[in-house]
Amino acid sequence: MPKNSKVTQREHSSEHVTESVADLLAHQEPVDYKRSVLNVTGDTWDKQKEGDEELEAENRPAWNSKLQYILAQIGYSVGLGNVWRFPYLCQKNGGGAYLVPYLVLLVIIGLPLFFLELAVGQRIRRGSIGVWNYICPRLGGIGYASCLVCFFVGLYYNVIIGWSIFYFFKSFQYPLPWSECPLVKNGSVAVVETECERSSATTYFWYRETLDISNSISESGGLNWKMTLCLLVAWSLVGLAMIKGIQSSGKVMYFSSLFPYLVLVCFLVRGLLLRGAVDGIMHMFTPKLDKMLDPQVWREAATQVFFALGLGFGGVIAFSSYNKQDNNCHFDATLVSFINFFTSVLATLVVFAVLGFKANIMNEKCVVENAEKILGYLNTNVLSHDLIPPHVNFSHLTAKDYHEMYRVIMTVKEGHFKELGLDACLLEDELNKSVQGTGLAFIAFTEAMTHFPASPFWSVMFFLMLINLGLGSMIGTMSGITTPIIDTFKVRKEVFTVGCCIFAFVVGLIFVQRSGNYFVTMFDDYSATLPLTVVVILENIAVAWIYGTKKFMQELTEMLGFRPYQFYYYTWKYVSPICMAVLMTASIIQLGVSPPGYSAWIREEAAEKFLFYPAWAMAILISLIILASLPLPLVFILRQFHLVSDGSNALSVTYKKGRMMKDISNLEDNDETRFILSKVPSETPSPMPTHRSYLGPGSSSPMEMSSAPNGRYGSGYLLASTPESEL
Repeated sequence: MPKNSKVTQREHSSEHVTESVADLLAHQEPVDYKRSVLNVTGDTWDKQKEGDEELEAENRPAWNSKLQYILAQIGYSVGLGNVWRFPYLCQKNGGGAYLVPYLVLLVIIGLPLFFLELAVGQRIRRGSIGVWNYICPRLGGIGYASCLVCFFVGLYYNVIIGWSIFYFFKSFQYPLPWSECPLVKNGSVAVVETECERSSATTYFWYRETLDISNSISESGGLNWKMTLCLLVAWSLVGLAMIKGIQSSGKVMYFSSLFPYLVLVCFLVRGLLLRGAVDGIMHMFTPKLDKMLDPQVWREAATQVFFALGLGFGGVIAFSSYNKQDNNCHFDATLVSFINFFTSVLATLVVFAVLGFKANIMNEKCVVENAEKILGYLNTNVLSHDLIPPHVNFSHLTAKDYHEMYRVIMTVKEGHFKELGLDACLLEDELNKSVQGTGLAFIAFTEAMTHFPASPFWSVMFFLMLINLGLGSMIGTMSGITTPIIDTFKVRKEVFTVGCCIFAFVVGLIFVQRSGNYFVTMFDDYSATLPLTVVVILENIAVAWIYGTKKFMQELTEMLGFRPYQFYYYTWKYVSPICMAVLMTASIIQLGVSPPGYSAWIREEAAEKFLFYPAWAMAILISLIILASLPLPLVFILRQFHLVSDGSNALSVTYKKGRMMKDISNLEDNDETRFILSKVPSETPSPMPTHRSYLGPGSSSPMEMSSAPNGRYGSGYLLASTPESEL
């Protein structure tokens, strides 16, 4: 370095030396702006504080390996929805034809937005609050909204894990407790429980033995102590997995992410060996091409893509913030997105192989019951023996023989056929009975497993899989809360994690009342859908239109070592925002068209009945949506009118090993490609003016440059490294 340079003068003199930006660019190791007059905030340089910040950045926890990180992202994105939501949507919306809109929307919405969240988390190395404060302080409410939605979702999601824990422990007995209806004593005679007899053994066990459910949301019924205990166990598991941050949750992911795949493969092999499994799979993937033209199919596919990848929750950002800055997050985004898709397809194969087997069992049962009715009619001369084909043997009656006999009777007795009460017993009708969510996991699947050889073993495996799927998603959801709060407010990790779990357990007691299942339905339907859609739209706008797509692409080039495909430029800037806006509009219309209500289990009727929410429940429902969305306008107003500081008046120059990046927010579009400073003298910016104190947001200063459409700084120099938190 030349001896007469101002940097050298500083080293040999105690006097304050004025430096220009050109001086900074002329040498391999430029000085930090906090020690120079480029600090326009008027703050004095605090060596101790700076050292602490640098130490914090260097000591930020990191994943032990790339595999651990990938498993964490897979465990978070692959959840219960892949097992009990995707197969239902696939069956409902055209079978194999549904995969086409799903894949298209995964590529144009899911993958770009997933890559965006991975990139900003890795680039800025903060949780969701710090990331969006940095990119656009006025949209800093995005991070707080994400935390609130994560909290709402975590409250009821852990209840589902609690249900799975209850079934898991009940599976260690033979026969399984939901395989037969219980007997009750009526005097000296034992009779079958009426509610169970009018429904089914698995339905009765779910609604009465597990939930002990009330007839409506207005009937609290008090706490269900069994579910309360299971919820406590569930929150204890989450707390233990999260207490050390990624150092503990990362190790849990090795099991919780991989074990479900082992179980799914075992179930697939076992399912394919079952009678009727092929019928279920063929029914599942037979494409109904006319469904592809239905807008409702595309809306539901977009919603599933959106939630399957965990967009907007903050968990994706939190996990990626622990990566090294040169990690290839584009590869990660592609890998995790398509693993998620193939997991959904694998789960669909398993579900419909098992449901095909169950449909055959139920169809045979239907044939036997109706054959007994026909025999009764023959013995009472209601039907003539001449109507029965000679080759039909009632002791070994096949479905084919029954259908032939059914058609003959229906033709001959056309006028009085309905009075006979005979069912067609078609396998197709059984396969068309759509089930999803808890109905699939805790009723349909459990009923199918009662017919498996060694049924307790398969039941234990199935519910252990559900626990692990739920735990992986809960770790990601809780990281969406803990990481940004700990980064922003510097609270102790262990204390905050334990406190958060205890608080969530206490609030979550609302879900383990006898009416708790109705609150789970309410939170699942309304607490996340609309707020998260708004959050993701604003994330997209903040990066693509405020921070600047070109600028973001260039920073990704610097960070990754290669330029991402131009495809991402157009999807971030145009395609994804438009698609998400359409999805949000469709969701609002859907909320308006479909009256808010829930399916209640009526004990006296032993059947479900749709009920509307009462006024107080509607107030809670609306409050959930408003509360989750409130941080967005609140933070915007506070920072727009300078009621709280957003740090946007700070002119920063940061550096690392001499490699600097220029903030191009005030350049013309055709100059943006030259943001990496050239050594050509003509491209070196002119020296900055000498130091002036900042005069406040409403005053003018020579330091103020033209307002920038694509960034938070009027002028300055930035490096793609860890920024300081804005709060």
